Amino acid sequence: MLIAEHWRSVLSVSSMENTLLLSLPKFLEMKLTQLVAIILFCVSCNNSSETNGKAAGTQSDSLLADILKSHDAAMAKMSKIDGEKNKIQQVADSISTLSYSLQKNFAEYKRQLDSTFNRLTFANYAMEKWMNEFNMDTLKNNEAARVDYMQSEKLKITNVNEVMLNSLQKADSVLNKK
Repeated sequence: MLIAEHWRSVLSVSSMENTLLLSLPKFLEMKLTQLVAIILFCVSCNNSSETNGKAAGTQSDSLLADILKSHDAAMAKMSKIDGEKNKIQQVADSISTLSYSLQKNFAEYKRQLDSTFNRLTFANYAMEKWMNEFNMDTLKNNEAARVDYMQSEKLKITNVNEVMLNSLQKADSVLNKK
């Protein structure tokens, strides 16, 4: 106790500051405990999707996992599609501001821009449509019918991904012709 009083006098720490200094480790320990609890909660929520199924490891669960991976890949392309549509629109708008005689020189390129813009729009629409129609909780009580449904949906999302990828490749090709 003598040492603490000595340092308090040397540091000119008031009793209020002393209380705060003594409670700081408790406060940090409490915050650390809260942080650990939050991390554990997040990890358990992340793992719960793997174990929440009626029977983990069924064929329909495996198909659903494949579908969700394809969905995530397609979602990553959505913002890229929007960006490419904006670029195409800007180029098309620029062509529209040219004189009529110059616009005629760019008529074929403008047609390619319009076609590519429509392909990107369709790819976006196909993804939105698939997301609206897909029901991951369907037929949970009938594994055979659920497997058939999941196989069908896997094919659909695979096709959507291909449409998206092809439209992005076409956009890249057309925009690089500038």
